[in-house]
Amino acid sequence: MNVAMAFLLSVLVVVGAKTGAWLWQLRNRNAGMVDAIWAYTLGSLAVLYALCGTAPPGVRILLALMGGAWGLRLGLHLWRRNHGRPEDWRYAQLRAEWGARADVKMFWFFQFQNVFTLLLSASAFAPVAYRADMPSAAALLLAIALWVTSVVGEGVADRQMERFRADPAQRGQVCRDGWWRYSRHPNYFFECLHWLAYVPLALGAPWGWLALGAPAVMAFLLLRLSGVPLLEAEMVRRKPGYAEYVRTTSALIPWPPKDPKPAP
Repeated sequence: MNVAMAFLLSVLVVVGAKTGAWLWQLRNRNAGMVDAIWAYTLGSLAVLYALCGTAPPGVRILLALMGGAWGLRLGLHLWRRNHGRPEDWRYAQLRAEWGARADVKMFWFFQFQNVFTLLLSASAFAPVAYRADMPSAAALLLAIALWVTSVVGEGVADRQMERFRADPAQRGQVCRDGWWRYSRHPNYFFECLHWLAYVPLALGAPWGWLALGAPAVMAFLLLRLSGVPLLEAEMVRRKPGYAEYVRTTSALIPWPPKDPKPAP
């Protein structure tokens, strides 16, 4: 199957998945479940491009394993975090702002998210799935090293935050455990690193440079659009110590924290 047909098939997949997520939230009134469906869908697109592509079988198998396993782990984490719990505050806030038209606007909001899903999948997966030859051994090793580091690192950061939230004594406090001591958003850092893992597999192929777009798109989403700005505005309002955490701790890249401001 040529790349244009694979892309059109991916459009059908994401529209169908987000429509299913919208129908789910109509019944359960929990739009936060779309986050898990986003991860599952994006992981499935790696498998789709691998199945449709014309690259040597070895690189397509690696693509399917990398993207599919990433999507499965993140999807399971997000599903457990949201299922059976109150709606994520971001979606609850949108629902309140939209009032009587919330269901209609939520449908189109979900579909709008597909723009970024398609950008990520097309830029990261298509150049790999449609390259004519195998990447070099060094490129394969680098891609695997980046993928393992990112997926394991994000999983560790997620577990550290889960343990912190589960401790009643920490309610209202700022998490500085593990990776969270060195980055305010270590999970976001490792998420961006994950998308960088496909670049070594794509470079050297026609249009392989497009793979550089995936980490750039993810960084834009997390740092400028829907991640850090929304979350930190809420955390500063909700947690008294968060403004100091912002002052002393790197936003994304893990880095030793600054010394706290001395008390007057």
